[in-house]
Amino acid sequence: MSEQIWLCDTTLRAGEQTPGVAFTFPEREMIARALADAGIDEMEVGVPAMGPDEVAVIKQLVSLGLPARLVTWNRAVESDLEASFRTRVEGVAISVPVSDQHLERKLKKTRTWLMEQIGLSVTRAKKEVSYVSLGLEDASRADPDFILKVCLEARKLGVDRVRISDTLGILTPLELHSRFRSLPQQADMPLELHAHNDLGMATANAVTAVQCGFRAVSVTVGGLGERAGNASLDEVAVVLKQIKKMNIRFDLSCLSALSLIVSLAIHREIARNKPIVGKDVFTHTSSIHLDGISKDIANYETFPPETVSRQHTTAIGKYSGAKAISGLLTTYGVNLTDLQLSELLIKVRQVSSRLKRPLKAEDIFNLIS
Repeated sequence: MSEQIWLCDTTLRAGEQTPGVAFTFPEREMIARALADAGIDEMEVGVPAMGPDEVAVIKQLVSLGLPARLVTWNRAVESDLEASFRTRVEGVAISVPVSDQHLERKLKKTRTWLMEQIGLSVTRAKKEVSYVSLGLEDASRADPDFILKVCLEARKLGVDRVRISDTLGILTPLELHSRFRSLPQQADMPLELHAHNDLGMATANAVTAVQCGFRAVSVTVGGLGERAGNASLDEVAVVLKQIKKMNIRFDLSCLSALSLIVSLAIHREIARNKPIVGKDVFTHTSSIHLDGISKDIANYETFPPETVSRQHTTAIGKYSGAKAISGLLTTYGVNLTDLQLSELLIKVRQVSSRLKRPLKAEDIFNLIS
């Protein structure tokens, strides 16, 4: 079997940076338990530097003894790390900016200073926790040679994994491949991609990174996160495990329930057309598609919806044909003449267009009567 790809969920950290999203402890516990039950490999559960309340909440999550690695997010600052150590998490993620833009315009520091901070922070962390991840912020705009230098230094220091962050979500899959395809071999250590979705390419970039040799990807339930969000757990997990047949522990049948739990917690409905978990994803309405799936469902479905605890459905709307309507009516013991069916089809298209939704069986029977 191929080497395992790690799914590193950051719903409880990056996901909570979504504007207007904040989880109570019961919600955090519910999400964490659901992720762990589904087989997630790692959870980034918060930022202890936010204060004593955050430290206490993370301590409670740690005390649950979930079968997944729990890590916290930190700057390369001693006080951040000390707060993390108090939570007793298994691992810490240390984030440092690596682009000259961030070093010079945000921190007003040099590359030399950064290398020193990495050394101090990682050395301190290795004394307290069993797993250390080094996150390279704004790596997509950084000098590739400097990124390699940081990775090689991280390996010397005993860092367990380096996270490459496309902080602004500006990479395309081809650009990612061009910039980073050699890095896994050159760095000779596990790499993770943390993709943002500002241009709608987070999932594609996450998958491309794995195809380039990255061993882990950062994800959030439903793609929550800063601005346009991060790579969506549901999309990435299905592409890697179901489509690309890669070695992923995550149980895809848990995705629908997990998405619903998070949706309820943040008081936001799942978009009907959201890939994998949206209400309309396995629903067919056009006459061409309905005819195709009646002959072989694989004509218009990439994988069985039951894989993600969904079901195949059909809907009657503007682009439906007479055969679909006749088939629906037959299940209720209603048979129409060809002329009646043609007249009904016209009405169905008119009403569906006016209501801007598919028609239910009762809507169609009302049209008949």
